Amino acid sequence: MGSEPDAERDAILAALRPVVDGIAATFGPVCDVVLHDYRNPEESVVAVAGSLTGRAVGGAMSEIGMRVLARGDEAQDELNYVTRTRNGTLVKSSTMVLRDSTGAVFGALCVNVDVTAVTQIHGLLGALAGLGTAPAELPTTTFGNDIDAVVDALVDVHQSKQRDSWAELDRAERLELFGGLDTRGVFAVRGAVEQVAARLGISRASAYNYLSRARAAHDTSTGGPA
Repeated sequence: MGSEPDAERDAILAALRPVVDGIAATFGPVCDVVLHDYRNPEESVVAVAGSLTGRAVGGAMSEIGMRVLARGDEAQDELNYVTRTRNGTLVKSSTMVLRDSTGAVFGALCVNVDVTAVTQIHGLLGALAGLGTAPAELPTTTFGNDIDAVVDALVDVHQSKQRDSWAELDRAERLELFGGLDTRGVFAVRGAVEQVAARLGISRASAYNYLSRARAAHDTSTGGPA
């Protein structure tokens, strides 16, 4: 038998399912809408409409969801941010966190809109008017139904910012790598430490050690736990 908080959260999710379909129908094929239940991060997608990011019911959260999960009840809505998918599509997204009556974050409603064509037209018109500027470098966001693939992609991105391999990183860079992954919410996922260790080619004990040190360094720099 479920608890009262779970029953309330289930009711909120049920009420939002038709909203998912309604938003997607309003924007058409350039949009998808995804409803997440963060009580089960590895299979957080409970409703989806549209196919822009290739999500499916039973799929995992994206790296954006990991970041929300890592921030816990301190998480805030992230509205109208533009990112790039791994296949180059420009996506404008909004992630709206879901809270129960106690204020606890338990999920999110995410809206993604393909703005690739709009951006191209904007650039063309700017060039014709003599106002062309170099496009801003946008971050690449990993969307996927497999949580392992999302974690692997984040490890690859963060590692490549320092060196091509773990062996080439000095101690400070290794701590920065683990601190960055922690901030992105990677370690909120069950089994992520072991997966990161395997991806980097280090032992599980070493991975836990670097994570502990990175968190200690963060606490020292911020004056205490976040």
